[in-house]
This record gives sequence, C-alpha cells and structure tokens, in this order.
Amino acid sequence: MKELSSAELRQLFLDFFKEKGHKVEKSASLVPVEDPTLLWINSGVATMKKYFDGTVRPDNPRIASSQKSIRTNDIENVGVTARHHTLFEMLGNFSIGDYFKEEAIEWAWEFLTGDKWLALDPDKLYITVYPQDVETYNIWKDKIGVDESHLIEEEGNFWDIGEGPCGPDSEIFYDRGEAFNDLPEGHEENYPGGENERWLEIWNLVFSEFNHKSDDTYVPLPNKNIDTGMGLERIVSVVQNAPTNFETDLFMPIINKVEDISGHEYNKNKKDRVSFKVIADHIRTLVFAISDGALPSNEGRGYVLRRLLRRSVMHGRRLSIEKPFLTQLIPVVGEIMQAHYPEVSENTEFIEKVILNEEERFLETLSAGLDKVKEIVEELKAEGQTIISGKDVFQLYDTYGFPLELTEEVVDEEDITINYEEFEVEMEKQRERARSARQAEGSMAVQSSLLSDVSVESDFIGYNHDETSSELVRIIKEESFVQTAEPGESVRLIFSESPFYAEKGGQVGDSGLILNDEQTVMAEVTNVKSGPDGQPIHEAEIRHKLNVNETYYLVIDRKRRRLIERNHTATHLLHQALKDVLGDHANQAGSLVEDSQLRFDFTHFGQVTEEELKKMEEQVNQKIQENIMVETVETDIDTAKEMGAMALFGEKYGKHVRVVLIDDYSKELCGGTHVKTTSEIGLFKILSETGIGAGTRRIIARTSEGAYRWMEEQLTILKQVSKLMKLQSHSDLPIRVEGLQKEIKEISQANESLHAKLANAQAEDIFTKTETVGDLTVIAEEIKAKDMNQLRQLADKWKQNNYSDILVLGLRNEDKVNLIASLNEKAREKNLKASHLIKTISPYVKGGGGGRDDFAQAGGKNPDGLPEALQAVSEWVRENS
Repeated sequence: MKELSSAELRQLFLDFFKEKGHKVEKSASLVPVEDPTLLWINSGVATMKKYFDGTVRPDNPRIASSQKSIRTNDIENVGVTARHHTLFEMLGNFSIGDYFKEEAIEWAWEFLTGDKWLALDPDKLYITVYPQDVETYNIWKDKIGVDESHLIEEEGNFWDIGEGPCGPDSEIFYDRGEAFNDLPEGHEENYPGGENERWLEIWNLVFSEFNHKSDDTYVPLPNKNIDTGMGLERIVSVVQNAPTNFETDLFMPIINKVEDISGHEYNKNKKDRVSFKVIADHIRTLVFAISDGALPSNEGRGYVLRRLLRRSVMHGRRLSIEKPFLTQLIPVVGEIMQAHYPEVSENTEFIEKVILNEEERFLETLSAGLDKVKEIVEELKAEGQTIISGKDVFQLYDTYGFPLELTEEVVDEEDITINYEEFEVEMEKQRERARSARQAEGSMAVQSSLLSDVSVESDFIGYNHDETSSELVRIIKEESFVQTAEPGESVRLIFSESPFYAEKGGQVGDSGLILNDEQTVMAEVTNVKSGPDGQPIHEAEIRHKLNVNETYYLVIDRKRRRLIERNHTATHLLHQALKDVLGDHANQAGSLVEDSQLRFDFTHFGQVTEEELKKMEEQVNQKIQENIMVETVETDIDTAKEMGAMALFGEKYGKHVRVVLIDDYSKELCGGTHVKTTSEIGLFKILSETGIGAGTRRIIARTSEGAYRWMEEQLTILKQVSKLMKLQSHSDLPIRVEGLQKEIKEISQANESLHAKLANAQAEDIFTKTETVGDLTVIAEEIKAKDMNQLRQLADKWKQNNYSDILVLGLRNEDKVNLIASLNEKAREKNLKASHLIKTISPYVKGGGGGRDDFAQAGGKNPDGLPEALQAVSEWVRENS
C-alpha cells in the first residue's frame, strides 16, 4: 500500500481516470443551480443529473470528479461514529451511455490494487453483488480473478431512489483486520456489508440500466450508464492506516488547532474526543458552504448552517472555550484543501466575517436561552412541579439552539426532571419535517429516449441575425418524431439553423413567427428551449401544415428581443455595481431576464440600505450614459479567466466560452444576447429589493421603455395624492404628510386617554359589584375597554386597592373575546390558581389561555358565550375552595 496524503490520493484518482479518457470536472458548488429538488449537492451523481436523464449531452461521455457534498439527515451521529460527516468528498467516475460493467469493474480493481496507483493488497478486498446480477458476479470471478470466498451476494445491492434511472450495484470492502473485530452493542454483523468497523466499504459501483417508471415497472434504459462513488475520507483512512476518518490529514490539523485553543487533549477521554470531532467536521462544512454562497439563517440550508455552527460552539464550551474561536480554524481548513480548492483561502476574509458575526450572535442567544431555562424552572418551582415539559425543552433546543444536555445540567441542579418521552415526540416531528423536505432529494428524471435521439446539428445564429431561411429537420409531437405538423397542434420544431435564442442562463427564450415563401404565417413560436446538444427547440402553435425537410423563413420578435437584450446587459452592469457598493462577496445567485423587467438574485448577509441602492442605480445609469461599446470575445475558459472574466455562481462552462466585455468595468462569461452600446439601455430603475431566503436577496428592476412607464405611473400617483391634499407642488407633499402624521398621533393619544377614562369610570362601578362565595369575594363582569392592555391596567388597579379576592373581566372586541383572571394571596392560599380558572371558563367563548397562579388571560371567538363564562366563575370558586 502506498503512503499518500489526501491531496495526493485525490489527484491520483483524477489522473487515473484522465488516462482512461475521462474529462475531469471541477467540483460543483454545494448550492444546487436550477435544481429545486436538492437542498445541497449531496453526491457526485447529483451534478450529473442532466446527463443521466438525457436533457444535456456532455462533451465527453466519460467524466470523473471529486465532488464536495453535504448530507445532514442525522447530524447527531457526527463525532459518535467513526466515519459520519456532514461534508465529505465523493470521488467518482461516470459513463453516460459509453462503457459499462466490465470496464467499470476492471478500472476500479486496477486503481485499488495496481502498483502505479494505490497498491492495496487484493486479499483484503471483498465484493458484494446483487444476486440476480450474474453478469457482474462472473466479471469479478472470471475476468478479475476474485476468489468466490471474497464474493458475497447481497439483496440490498440495487440502487433505486424511486422514479428514474436505477440498477444493481457492486460494493467493494476493505478488511481492516482482526484488531477491528469489536462490534456495536447488540449487533452480530461481522461480515462485509454488516454494521461493523472491520469491513469498510470504500467504493460503490452502480450499473444504471433500468428506468423505474411511475407505475412501478422497470424497463431497460436506452443508454446504460455508470455511476460510482468512493468517499475520499474513507479511502484516506485506509491508506493512512487511521483508526477513524478523523485521524487522517483531512481532520487532524483542525483537531490540533482546537487542542491549542482549548488546552484539552484529543486522546485524553472519549467525551472530549467527540467534541473535537464535531468541531472538526462542522467547521469544514461551514467554510465550504459559505465559500459557495450559502449563509446562516432561520430557514432551508441557512438553518442547517446555523445549527452546525451552534453545535460547534456548544462543543467548544465542553472543551472550556467560552469565547468565539471558530474563525481561528478557517485558515487551517483552507491550508488542508488548498491543492484542490484554492477558493477557500481566497474567500477567507468573507468567511471569517460571516462566522464571527454568527458566533457572537449565538453567544448572546445562549445567554437568553439560559435565562429562559431559569424562568421555566422558577415557574415550575412556584407551582410545586418537578417535571419540565418536553415541549419546553424542545423549544429551547429548536429556538435557542440549546442542546438537551445543557438543559439537563441546569435542571438537575434544581432537582427537576425532563419529560423525555414528550421531547422525543417533538424531535420525531422535526425529523419527519426534514424527511418530507428531502423526499425529492436525489431524485432524477426518467431518461427520455426521444431526447437522447435528438442528435441533429442545429446552429444558433441569433447573435448576428434576427431572421433566416432554414430547413425543418425534426418535428416532435408529444413524445414522438413525426413528419408533419397539422393546424391547431402544439409541437416542438428543430431547424438546421435558427435565430431564436433558447432559454438559458436566466435569459428567456425568443418568440416569433415561421413563414413560408409567400410570407404566410405557418406557425407561431411561443418559447425556445435547449436540446441535449444545445439545439434550439422551438415550441410552436401550428397554423398551417408543416413538413420535415422543407425550408421555412424564421423571424424573431425583434422588439421583444431588443427589450430582453437591454435588460440582460443591465444585469451585467448591476452585478458589478453590487460588488462595488456591497463588496466582492455579493455574487449572482440566479437571474431572470425578460422583456418587461429583470430579476437579479445575489448573496448578501445583511440589509441593503436605501443609500446603497441609490449608489448602485446611479452607477448603472452613469455607465449607460457613457455609451460604452459592448464587445463579445469567443475564447477558451482558461484565457477568459486570465482576462479577469467573472464566472457566474455555480455554472459549469465548456472548452469554448463567450466573454461579454463592457470596457474594463464588467467582464463576464455569458452566452446570452446583448446590446451593442450601453446607451441603448436608455434608463435603469430599481423597483424593489427584498430578502428571499438564506443569505440571498433579490433586486427587481426595469430598463428603457419599462423604466419609463414605471416612472410615469409613479408620477401619476404623485399627482393624484397632491390633488387630494390640494397642493400646488409635489415638493410640499413630505411636509404635509408629516403634519398629518402628527395630527393622527395627537388624535390617537386623545382617543387613548378617553378610553382610559371610560374604563376607569366603569371600574368605579364594577369594583363595587362583589359577590361572596364561601369566605371569598368575587368580581366577574363584562367591561367596555379598548383592548387587552386596558384590561391589564384595570387588574393592576384592582390589585392595588384590594377590591376583592378574585377578579374576572371580559371584553368583547367585534367577533373576538378577551378574558383576564386575577387572584390575591388569600385566594391562592386555598390552592386556587388563576391559570386553572381561565382554562375552565375560556371554552365558553371557544377559546383558550393560561398564565400564572396569580394572573392569567385567554382569548376566544364566541362573544355570545361571555355571559356564561362569567357566570361559571362563582361555581368554580365554590367547587375548588
């Protein structure tokens, strides 16, 4: 076995498959691009879905990659098991309709055992195969020469994620020796594929040869594919002879740094070791995800990051780290990954800013969580209870990031126990929500044989031409190729060449007309999408019969295209303005370029101020006024990057790319259509800026005609408002509005005062209406007040003057009811509680509530039930005192 670093092993894998004719693809962003089924990129194949389902044909059907991936379905296991991670790298080789089982198996064996490569001992390798996959079994046995004692048939070896491509798989296990024979408690699975530490699965070869259809049948794929996955962390642990993945060079430098910060030793005790592992795992995930544009938040992938960061901080506390420390680990991660992921070190400053901000905020939240625990404990002790609700503990966990163990420590000191069963019910609800959110994760469209057969050439000439004569080479009706398209049908058309732009890169597809020689409109093109080889596929409504192999005249909607181009070039200007005003971290995270407006999504972890928006808008309009030439250069990807061209968020580019240059101001890789000079845009106006998710914000803007019309609409509204206020000039409007606001405030204050006087006047009368029940006095009356706040004020007055022992007030507010109940010390000495009283009477008003022993409140939606609720008070006092 060779001695290799993780960086050397990763590169060796990629080099091996490059020698086998594979194109090595760069690891894609962890944030999925145009794939709503995924929260994160969670495997190597997740980035290949468009190839596997046939919607895009790769330049090379053989692909290899080392893909960073995130899986967070069972975070609690991280640090507890030997190889569970939230972030991992998946080494994989893929065949899109090219080679199949024999080559995949031969190459896997060669890479693992070959002297030039890993040189693992063949006697330590064991193989599992699907029992019905006789072909694979025989390849391993006869072609590779694996002894049958090392071949295990396993029913679970069938890769199937539901509807879509699927097939048998073959897993390769490494025997780590008898020293790893210890089994988890309650398990007897000391064999390859069982739950144990000895037999380590290092590679899975998936032979994707069937379509799993919606009717639960399996049919052969038109193109058989290979999808393999080998976890880098696992194979590195084998090569470096590490007890677990964490003792490899991927994690130990981080762990050593945590030792320096904490003063604790990694190998001193098991409890500390778990905390070291959790921190080392989670900081890698945080660094890579933030580098790829994800940001902590309260939802989606942002919530995942927030949770990981908070778990890291909590485990830091267990290692006696009380202050922010995670930023000290970021450069260590960057150094470990420098060889394959230089962007991590390049983005260190931004990552540090995000993590430090989040860590400091959490330490404040942690303090609030401790206060909340103490508050709950005090309430329980006041009520004489010794069990804390599992729902309360879960809220502390979910809202405050307060782990169960810390709650246990606090309540144990007060001799209070936790309702673990209730807590587990809430946890299971959360897991179910997570499972539901992940149901589509990893799904893949059923492979279309029709799309796979669309291999005809079709050139897009729309950069320089708005119209052309072209031969109709394919008509697609539903899921079949046909020779003719009849009037009234909706079909898809492919021509030998086309001026119609196909929807991609955020720019919508063109629309237009298809004419014959006599200029008769034969069909209307409503949209254009891209085929497997990038062919423009025209979605068309047929007016007159069309025939394959005949020539027609294609004309785009020129006005619509020009408006789209103005908006598209404006997005480039806006992108640079965002970076200039907000910082280099503000990257494009999606866009939609239409004729009416543009939508631009970008990463940013704070609010965008009005002043910042104004600066961006002014900067874009300045570039428009400068009448800058917009040039396009066709080159290769490396030259484009040397030119300083900006690659858009998460996009993958081929060998040949287009660079759109707007002087030295903006340089972007882009395949869309653009204006010739910036002055054609005319005017740029931002309509709105909002947050749309985890660290992602959205600007909607208009240009040229759209911007002009929008401004006219605003002026019309302004004129109407000025007219209503009888103003001669719009400039007087702010002063008049300010004056009106002041008047409204004064009227509101006067109204509040009148309501208070009315309530107090009623109170003087109501507080004399006492009823004696046993040796307690009771007041239970309906009152006219403004709101619940005034009810509370009256309760305070009652308490100060000791008008009775028990007070219940009811308030009707349109179709709702408010109730308050207050008890003095004499009533409470008889073991009466306001919270019990309010829960007894609130059902009469179809409501509910709660509170303390001395004060409680409720709301309801049945005003007609208020008299009954008030009448029930005396009966409750009689029964319970």
